[in-house]
Amino acid sequence: MRAIWKGAVLAESDDTVVVEGNHYFPADALSQEHFRATDHQSVCPWKGTASYYDVIVDGDVNAHAAWYYPTPKEAAREIKGRVAFWRGVEVTG
Repeated sequence: MRAIWKGAVLAESDDTVVVEGNHYFPADALSQEHFRATDHQSVCPWKGTASYYDVIVDGDVNAHAAWYYPTPKEAAREIKGRVAFWRGVEVTG
């Protein structure tokens, strides 16, 4: 699977976990130069508290376009150490 935004490959892996239709990539599959940590968080009742990255390609910023659960709840333990995408990031196989 590949996550792509504005022609840049943000992540690539054959080892994704699909939860609620989102592919969660292993953190080590990310092209780190395209990510900037943010203070933004959200809460899912069954997964826990999500943290976000801005995605940056050629100076363009896609705010909070990647998320992860640093300490997911037990029901979502399979996504620990993994990152998912939205906001126009295309995930293809």
